[in-house]
Amino acid sequence: MSTPVPPVPPVPPVPPREAIADVRVRAPTRGNRRLERFLEAVNADDQVKAWWLVSSVNATRRLGMSDHSWVHIQIVLNIGLRLARLLFRRGVTPSIVADYAMTERDAEVVIAAACLLHCIGMSIHRDDHERFSLFLTADKLGSLLDGVYDEPERTVITSEALHAIIGHRRNGAPFTVEAGIVRVADALDMARGRSRVPFESGHQNIHSLSAYAIEEVKISPGRDKAVRVEIEMSNSAGIFQVDELLATKLRGSGLEEHVEVVARIDAEHEQRLIPVFRI
Repeated sequence: MSTPVPPVPPVPPVPPREAIADVRVRAPTRGNRRLERFLEAVNADDQVKAWWLVSSVNATRRLGMSDHSWVHIQIVLNIGLRLARLLFRRGVTPSIVADYAMTERDAEVVIAAACLLHCIGMSIHRDDHERFSLFLTADKLGSLLDGVYDEPERTVITSEALHAIIGHRRNGAPFTVEAGIVRVADALDMARGRSRVPFESGHQNIHSLSAYAIEEVKISPGRDKAVRVEIEMSNSAGIFQVDELLATKLRGSGLEEHVEVVARIDAEHEQRLIPVFRI
């Protein structure tokens, strides 16, 4: 008979200044100077970090949801840049190149901006948080890009990032390559670490159960398609993450023909996550 996982003791709250003191997001910039300057501006901005903090408190501590802290933000940022570079390498043209004659490196800035700010609206409310992210970002992104771009390029980057933010929601209908990348990147942060706190604290629902069943997500160059995503699961509950969440985000992203997803249950006997699931 399996033993239920004991709940995680609550983490004592700390003052905001202390909570964000060591927060810093990192990603490989590969010599992209504009991306480097933008990340430096974000890492120096306490308001952005405070939005991440409040979003984390609302999602995990108050609502028992999966992680929406800067940990999630950094994972999505790195996935987004990884997807972008694999796609661009295989000839997928960023919308900002096709429509504005800018560069792939500018597309990386659009993707990074949207990844970093896509869920700060959680600091206001869970419901319709993508729209809240829009107006917070609209007021902030120009200053973060100051010194990175001059006008009119700064407004183009801002507008494209805002589209990617609203496009990441379930019915977002993105119509740029960059927005599609952000949408899929957000869905690919699905491994069990994202659900550990709500699951082990007793918030056991299909979202926490399915995320807890995802052991690993690997993103690599594909053979027939630009990107191959391999998902290792310890339990078939993880299929919910793959089919209901990832597949939903991938469909309508514009990237369907470029991304292959393979999910496996890598266990001879499935791990029992909870002894009984009751409704």
